[in-house]
Amino acid sequence: MKRTIAGTEVHPIGLGCMNLSWAYGDPPPQDEKVKLLNRALDLGYNHLDTANIYGRGKNEELLRDAVMHRRKEFFLASKTGIIVDGARRGIDCSPDAITASLDASLERLGTDHIDLFYMHRFDPKVPIADSVGAMVRAIEAGKIGAYGVSEWSSAHIREAHAVHPMAAVQPEYSLWTRNVELGVLETTKELGIALVAFSPVARGALGGELTDPSTLGDNDLRKTHPRFLPENWPANLALIEQFNALAAREGIAPAQLALAWVLSRGEHVHAIPGTTSIAHLEENFAAADLIVSDAVLEEAGALINQQTVTGHRYPTVMRNTIDTEDFE
Repeated sequence: MKRTIAGTEVHPIGLGCMNLSWAYGDPPPQDEKVKLLNRALDLGYNHLDTANIYGRGKNEELLRDAVMHRRKEFFLASKTGIIVDGARRGIDCSPDAITASLDASLERLGTDHIDLFYMHRFDPKVPIADSVGAMVRAIEAGKIGAYGVSEWSSAHIREAHAVHPMAAVQPEYSLWTRNVELGVLETTKELGIALVAFSPVARGALGGELTDPSTLGDNDLRKTHPRFLPENWPANLALIEQFNALAAREGIAPAQLALAWVLSRGEHVHAIPGTTSIAHLEENFAAADLIVSDAVLEEAGALINQQTVTGHRYPTVMRNTIDTEDFE
């Protein structure tokens, strides 16, 4: 079972590499990261996703050190646009910033070519045609194969695509985050753009193990996200326990049911779950081959959705950077 991004056939489940360096607790030791990434390639993962801000460049350097000697075995995606530099925070998708960021990513990755380069967020300060123009010049220079965008609205996707066809849109999409269903899912299908779902297992909430967010490490971003906060978690945990029971009834892991649901949303949909566990890596990859009935997928979707989950997906400060359509 293969799906296409930028004219390349890839396994529908790729690997989000972020949490090997940043965001969800303390990263594992270097040797374990290297082992996991190579195990991923051995299993057949052939779509690896990183970004310049993951660990402030350390995630790209990890891929260089761990798997760049196997460069021909995988489709490589990275991102630009989010600025995290001391007190300097924001979005910059100006042409000069895109070009400089791309060159820096190529150097950190130890390669001369990134297959897919995303604008990580929408930059309202820069005309879309200018940002896309920088991407087109990078394609013409052979530095990237195609461009994409992350967390952009349907209207802005259409505007950019009209300037130069984009290969992929990467939004958050899972049973409990349905924003793309307000327009992006249909827009990408209509335009022939791959939709690459990040956090398809609901930031681990549907992974079958997390029961108490207070046990998460101090550096774990989820401790600031509304759905994991004490005022919202008990209601969400009640849903999660029902979801876990549904997966158990079907004889599959909760994460596998979550991934199967995401992939069922369209033939153009991909998922890039992240993990620091080889067991979970293997479990996630196997989800693409599972046969889950439409009735079970509908049951899962009716149980966990935008209306049943308590709390917003992002804290207020992060919502300001999101362009994707939102629920009232």
